[in-house]
Amino acid sequence: MTQGKILALGIALLLSIGIGATMGPIDETKPAAETALADNPALSVSTVRPQMREIPLGLTANGSIAAWQEAVIGAEVGDLRLNAVNVQIGETVKKGQVLATFSDESVLADVAQSRAVLAEAEANLTEAKVNADRATKISPAGALSAQQVDQYLTIEKTARAKVQLAKAQLEAQLLRLKYTKVLASDDGVISARAATLGAVAAKGQELFRLIRQNRLEWRGEVTAAEMTQLAPGVAVSVEVPNVGGIEGSVRYLAPTLDEQSRNGLVYVDLPGAAAKGLRAGMFARGEFHLGASRGLTVPQDALSLREGFSYVFRLTEPVGDRARVRQIKVELGRRHGDSLEVLSGLGPDDNLVARGAAFLTDGDSVRVVAQ
Repeated sequence: MTQGKILALGIALLLSIGIGATMGPIDETKPAAETALADNPALSVSTVRPQMREIPLGLTANGSIAAWQEAVIGAEVGDLRLNAVNVQIGETVKKGQVLATFSDESVLADVAQSRAVLAEAEANLTEAKVNADRATKISPAGALSAQQVDQYLTIEKTARAKVQLAKAQLEAQLLRLKYTKVLASDDGVISARAATLGAVAAKGQELFRLIRQNRLEWRGEVTAAEMTQLAPGVAVSVEVPNVGGIEGSVRYLAPTLDEQSRNGLVYVDLPGAAAKGLRAGMFARGEFHLGASRGLTVPQDALSLREGFSYVFRLTEPVGDRARVRQIKVELGRRHGDSLEVLSGLGPDDNLVARGAAFLTDGDSVRVVAQ
C-alpha cells in the first residue's frame, strides 16, 4: 500500500468519527405509546365532559281530546212540526239563543181554549161565592136549613177547585207554547244536529248536542302504578301531532280502572284549547310535570348506537395533541333537551369525544382540537 492510500483511509476514518459525535447517540428511551400515536393517522375531535344538571321528572301518556261536558238539547213537546232550524254544526251559540222553532198554531188554539175554560170557571166561582155568602147571612133567620147552607158552601169550594184546575191547564198550555222554541241551555258550540226542517219530533227526541262553553279536556290513559304519582293540580303539557301544544292541569283522576286493561283515565283541563285549533276526538300525547332531580348528562352527539346499545368514547391521557379512545357502554335514563342522562358507565371527570363517535372504533388514535 502506498503512502497516499494510507493517508486517504486515515482522513476518511476521522471524518466518520466526527459525524457520529455530532449526531449524538440514538435515543432508545422514547415512549412506545408516543411512537405509536405518532405513527397512526388520527381524526380531529373536540372533547366534552359529563355535566350534572337538574332534569325534569316527567310521565308521558297517550289519550284523546274530548268535550268537557256535552249537553243534549231535545224536544220538550211532541207531535209538532219543526218549521225553522236556525243553527248548523260548528256554530257558536249563547245561552237562551233560539236554535229551532216548532209550529205553534195548535198550541195557540189550546191556550185560547184553556183561557176560556178558566174564564168560565172564574164566573162560576163568583156566582157560587155570592150564593154561599147569601145563604150564610140568612141561615140564622131560619129561612134555610143547615143542610141547604152546606150545599151552597160545597158548591163554592167546588167552583174554586175548578178555577185552580183551569189555571193549571192554562199554565201547561203556556209551557207547551214556550217549548215550541228550542233554546240553547248554555254558551257553547253545536257539535251534533239531528233536527230536520219539516220533521215531526217526538217528545224527548234529541235535536242538538252542545259542547258546553266550548271547553275541551284531555283524557290520558295511565297505568295503576303511574296513577299513584299523579294528583289534581299537576301541570301537563299536551301535544297534538301537526297541530300544536297547550298547557293544562289535572282536574281529577278516575276513581276506577278498566277491568280489561287495568288502566285508568286522567282528566286534564285545557283552557283555550279550541282557540288553538284543538278539536274533540284528536289524538294527543301528554307529559305530566312531576318536579326535577339532579343527574349526570352527556350531549346526544357524543353517543353512538351500536347493536342496540349506547356507547361513548372516552379519551386516554393525551400525549401532545394525540390520544387514544376507549369505547364505553353506558345505560341511559331521561332526556333533557339535547342531552341524555347517564345512569351507569361514566363519571363526571371523564373526557369524552364530543362529536363523530359513529366514525370511531375502540383504540383509535385521534387528534384533540380546541372546542
